[in-house]
Parts: sequence; C-alpha cells; structure tokens
Amino acid sequence: MAERLAPQERRFTVAVLGATGYTGSELIRLLLDHPAAELVFVSSERSAGKAVGSVLPWLRNHPAAAKLTYRPLDELPEVDVAFGCLPGGELPGRMGLVAERAQRVLNLAGDFRLRDPKQAAAHYPASAQWTEPFAYYVPEFGELPTGRFVNLPGCMAATTLYALQPLLAAGLIEDDVVVDVKTGSTGSGRRISEHPAERSGNFRVHKPFGHRHGPEVAQALSDHAGAVPDLQFSTYSLDTARGIVATAYSRLRDGAGSLEVRRAYAAAYGGTPFVRFRPAPKSPQDFPMLKSVVGSNVAEVAVAVRGTRVVTVAALDNLLKGAAGQAVQAFNRLHGLPEVTGLPFTAVAP
Repeated sequence: MAERLAPQERRFTVAVLGATGYTGSELIRLLLDHPAAELVFVSSERSAGKAVGSVLPWLRNHPAAAKLTYRPLDELPEVDVAFGCLPGGELPGRMGLVAERAQRVLNLAGDFRLRDPKQAAAHYPASAQWTEPFAYYVPEFGELPTGRFVNLPGCMAATTLYALQPLLAAGLIEDDVVVDVKTGSTGSGRRISEHPAERSGNFRVHKPFGHRHGPEVAQALSDHAGAVPDLQFSTYSLDTARGIVATAYSRLRDGAGSLEVRRAYAAAYGGTPFVRFRPAPKSPQDFPMLKSVVGSNVAEVAVAVRGTRVVTVAALDNLLKGAAGQAVQAFNRLHGLPEVTGLPFTAVAP
C-alpha cells in the first residue's frame, strides 16, 4: 500500500451507500485501511441488520469488519463524504436525504455523468429527479471540482479516455476512430442473469453499438482533449472476473509521426502516479494486460505506430482504477491528502 498519514492528521467520516455489490465491497476494503477515513456507515436495504462479513465473506477477516453492520439508507448519519454505489437510477430519488446529511457526495454509478439532457434521458432517465449539477471528474484531467457533488467516470469510459486523450489533445490523429473494449464479468454487477457456464471459456460481443459509455466517452474527450472524434465504440465480454482492456485504432494526420505520439503520451502521463505510459513495448508482454493491473489502482497505456496507423492499448482493474480506487483517489485530492494514500500500485498474480 502507498503513503500513510501522520497520526495527528484529520480523519474524515465516510459512508458507503449501496455496499453489497462488487464496487461497494472494494470501497469498504480500501476505506477500512485508509488512514484519513473513518468508515461509520454502510447501507443496504436487503441486508439491513446483517454483519458485513456475513454478506461479503472476502471481508470477514478484516479486524474492523466485525464492527460493521448494514443499515437502511434512511439511517444515514451526518458524514463528511458519502460514496454512492447504489444501482443506477436509485441515488437520484434519495439525493434530498443524502445532500442533507453528507457534506460531499462522490457517486460511482452513472446517474449524473451525462450533461446533455437528451443523452441523460436515454441512458439514465432517473437522473432528472435531482437538478443540482454534479461535476464529472477524472483525477488525471481537469481542475479540481469545487462543488459538493461529484460523479466519477465509468470504467470503460476511463480506459478509453486514457487511451485517446493524448492523441486528440495534441491533434495528431484523424477524426475516424474505432475502439473495442473487453471487460470482465464484475463490470455487470453482482446480480446478473448470465450463467457462469455460458461465460466460461467464451468470448462474445456485448454491444456493437449503443453502449451508454459511448456518449460519456465523447463528452469526456470534448472536455479534456478539445475534440470529439467520429467514434465507433463496441464492447465485449471476457471470461474473467475483473479487468478491462481497451484497444483504439486511429490514423495519424499529415506531418505527425511516432516521435510526436510518444511525446504526447509522455507529456500527458509523466506526472501522474497511477496512469503509466509504456513508451517502447518490444514484445506482447510489454503491452498493457490484465495481469499487470488487476488488483492495483494503476492504468497502463502503450502505443504502436506503423506508417500512419496507430494502435493504442489501455488496461485497468474495473473495480479499482475504474471505480472504487478512482473514487478514493478523488477523495484524496479533494481533501488535500497525498493522491496515492491508501491505494495499491502492484497487481495481484498469478
């Protein structure tokens, strides 16, 4: 684990709303060991009254887990930060209560990611129940939000943004871009209808068109790269529990070459602790892969150029850098803590 704080540093009271899913459980795991976070509340309507360890057995051996019991959201106490991990569509109807009792809300679900009303209505219709704006925040890009309400990016959108932002911000590629994103089963949540036997040993299309992260990617690229490409965004399901690999295919503009490409990525990520650019991959194992990122809060990015063709590969753990770890990273930055506090750098293998 990374840097820890001196004992005299302030601790912030935090709550996890919707804490029985994979993202919520990862957030609990990180917050229990975070030196500046005091986890005082975890919510679940179905599991109210049950110990966290009885619902999430992978947490039951943590010494502090025995003290945690699920409670209904209505019992939320006053806290410094509430992390929203409720299923999409549930937080907007409860925001009146949450805003009254939490000084800051960091939402990990998609409810308030899209600013365009038509796109929001198509993909997150319940978001209209709450009208105060949420800032869309990616820790590596843009200014620190000043408001109380922040929405973190989706895992597929973050992976794609890390792959494409340097190329587009530097104006190095043509507008026509193809992205395919491969994701593990935890990206669909803990309650899915697909039988494990159908996913095991299989690799299939999830959505060739129309994935809700598509407009989010376009919005994020507009905000942080100043360009919106003509983007073909397709998603696939992997036979693995966690992790995402995004591959972006593009063409260089006239006058651009591999040197400019490498410089753009080095400039974008040279000062970031958790997005690692691999500048000169010489073998397949040098490229980003699940085994190099799963279990960590690190996203890896590498690029290959041949002639005018560019292939960019980005990989991250969808539950950490794509969700819970990203949220803790944002929590750290928003509260003046070292950005790396309480977050893992190394992957888990084999």
